Amino acid sequence: MTSRRHELRVLNADASGIIRTVLDTDRRLLLFGAPGTGKSMLAGKLAVALARSGRICWCLSADPGSPVFGIPGAISLAGWKTDHWQVERFESICSLDGGRFRLPLVSAVRYLLQPQPEGVLLVDGPGVVRGVAGRELLQGLVEAAGIEVVLALTRPDRPPPLLSELRALVREIVVIHAADEAKRPGKRTRARLRTTQWQAYLNSAVEQQIDLSSLNLIGTPPPLDESACWTGRMLALLQANRTITMGEVLRLDGEQLSISAPPVNEAFDTVLIRDAQRNMNGQIETAAPFVREGFEFVPPPEVLSLPEDNGGPRVLGRVGPLDLALVNGVFGDPLLHLRIRHLGRSLLFDLGEGGRLPARIAHQVTDVFISHAHMDHISGMQWLLRSRLGEFPDCRLYGPPGLARHIAGFVHSFLWDRIGDRGPAFIVAELHQERLQRYRIQAGKTASERLDDIELVDGILLNEKGFRVRGIMLDHMTPVMAYAFEPDNEINIRKDRLQEQGLEPGPWLTDLKRQLHANHDSALIQLPNGQEKPVKALAAELALIRPGKRLVYATDLADTADNRERLIRFAHNAHTLFCESPFINRDILHAKRNGHLTTSACGEIASAAGVGRLVTFHFSRRYQYEPQLVYEELYESCSRVVMPKSMSVFDTADSGTSISLESDNDRHKT
Repeated sequence: MTSRRHELRVLNADASGIIRTVLDTDRRLLLFGAPGTGKSMLAGKLAVALARSGRICWCLSADPGSPVFGIPGAISLAGWKTDHWQVERFESICSLDGGRFRLPLVSAVRYLLQPQPEGVLLVDGPGVVRGVAGRELLQGLVEAAGIEVVLALTRPDRPPPLLSELRALVREIVVIHAADEAKRPGKRTRARLRTTQWQAYLNSAVEQQIDLSSLNLIGTPPPLDESACWTGRMLALLQANRTITMGEVLRLDGEQLSISAPPVNEAFDTVLIRDAQRNMNGQIETAAPFVREGFEFVPPPEVLSLPEDNGGPRVLGRVGPLDLALVNGVFGDPLLHLRIRHLGRSLLFDLGEGGRLPARIAHQVTDVFISHAHMDHISGMQWLLRSRLGEFPDCRLYGPPGLARHIAGFVHSFLWDRIGDRGPAFIVAELHQERLQRYRIQAGKTASERLDDIELVDGILLNEKGFRVRGIMLDHMTPVMAYAFEPDNEINIRKDRLQEQGLEPGPWLTDLKRQLHANHDSALIQLPNGQEKPVKALAAELALIRPGKRLVYATDLADTADNRERLIRFAHNAHTLFCESPFINRDILHAKRNGHLTTSACGEIASAAGVGRLVTFHFSRRYQYEPQLVYEELYESCSRVVMPKSMSVFDTADSGTSISLESDNDRHKT
């Protein structure tokens, strides 16, 4: 038995012709096409032509990112009134990304069309026409809106997108050749238009206080203890899962939320927050995910390729101002290189085999944070010594008690009879509870110099302009340290607010940022207009403050209740956690005997800490030919693990091929 698909009709974007051939009776139409094909323009033309003949026309704007009418971040239903669309009701999405939040979008469409409005219904679909998102959204819209006809808009030289899916869903498909004047506005124009729409909605807004402890918090809100991430977020207040009103977060203090929203006279029991947010220019956009930068397995330019390399692929990437590289691969000696780009400065976490790094990197290393003195974590000391021959500043090394003795052993194991005072020098700081015990050790000098101790505050080992490094002690059947790199908050000044207040940029903004970084809220700032205002007030008016992207490094720790509790607290809400994962679960006895984590323990710690991304390393070489076993078990306990797209690319040899990595968040654009 065979069947023949019906032929497609092809029309130009002429409203009268479409009405004559398609809309001789009231029907439900989906306008479907890629961005820039003129769907919204055609909807307006059809509405005008229908109104002239006395017919009723409704339009459902199903694109929350670039709605032709209504509120951005929402789905709106409007009727045509003389010369414009008049919104009758809307339902919140709190996101501009219809492809990502397609189930909430389809649910909103279904709700808004109950009961079905009389007359012609046009559904102005979002421009999501590719991949799984496009297919699922197309099916959802057709079913939720009861679509009878699809107007598939496309350029004359291109077939309609998802044509097979369209044919499977509806019997009548009309191909509309996009008008010549149809084009997609640029990104800045779209942002400006949606911001204007959002401001129009907020014209009647007032500041209101909400106690989150008494409400349901749903969607994809930032963590409550990351208050800086809340400012500018779009929100909706719901009752029985229906929108009462929408608004914008002004600030979060504990669980007390200050919002700007139209006055609310109805009860609500739920707050919805997703990823729509105002940026530093005052425009509404999609908030950057907590983890956005991608990682790869590939040698970075500053990592040399060795002829015989069995450390496996090396993870590298970029986070904020940092370039990162796990220099010796997931099977090799632990050595994490952090490069602070704008400072031309390098930090090392652990000091495994250093032959991959050129001498010029050693010249720029200012600080080395060593977990403990097992050979695979400190063998690179010989490379560091040899590379720093000459007149270089002292290099600081941090670690657990006894580190100075091990460093001195390296330094004094060589004959330094020809370098004079030019031998490499190190300040070694050992953590003894809340105190750093320090020594100066220099090649060519027989005795170590005891320096003054430093009392620590909150475990901060290094505190410099722009960042700090914090440490805690864990147990590996010997003391072992974990570290956190903590950059300062990112402070951005809202240009739109400066313009509104008639304030010119200048050195006073630098002073404002400096006082904010120092937490001097009561300090007075001299404004260009001669006025003085306290830092706290100016920050509330002008600044968008985001938390710095915090990195945590932890390796060689036993799976004990105390270690778990301490590391989970230490890594709480970290942007990226670098954590060892030496053994798969079937080898748990090896893990216990040697004081290491299993894959499940590593993943459970990362999940409990709520980290944005988990990067694992220090794999046992017994899995060198089957690393997929490690990653599969890691993923079961932590969906945010950074893992290869294809396990087959692993090889003990250095292939030199770029291998993209992604976390679950990256794959789903969270």
